[in-house]
Amino acid sequence: MAKKAARPKQYWLFKTEPGSFSIDDLAASENQSTFWDGVRNYQARNMIRDDMRVGDRVFIYHSNAKPMAIVGTARITKAAYPDHTAFDENEKHFDAKSSPDDPTWFMVDIKLTQKFKSPVTRDDLKAASDLAEMMVLKKGSRLSIQPVTEAEWKRVHELAGAKPK
Repeated sequence: MAKKAARPKQYWLFKTEPGSFSIDDLAASENQSTFWDGVRNYQARNMIRDDMRVGDRVFIYHSNAKPMAIVGTARITKAAYPDHTAFDENEKHFDAKSSPDDPTWFMVDIKLTQKFKSPVTRDDLKAASDLAEMMVLKKGSRLSIQPVTEAEWKRVHELAGAKPK
């Protein structure tokens, strides 16, 4: 029986508002790990559920901040599983239509790999002509989870003066 080829590592950008959960909060979390809950967009949910795998890499992007910036990286340590915050009426991400038997929403676990000494601001991204197609720069692109190409992954690390991990 032929061995199935390994899926290449994929890269993602996770947006977060630093007032809600920042890279410093991730760094302060037990084992510098957390579950990434609260995604309530079907397209982003589908990427979490269908496309993300353990070992994939993630940019942490501070949105709704001055300046907006990619501030570091993480890796996915647990593949998609039901987002339990959707089942709890006391949670801000509660969804009465989602249940443990038929979950609507999913999450992954991530672990911090590095905090950039020099965050890569949105203006830095815009100034890099080779990043012009990056989804986070597209007008109207508001998804909280976005795919990133390997070339974009490497280029952002160059701008941050950091080695890809």
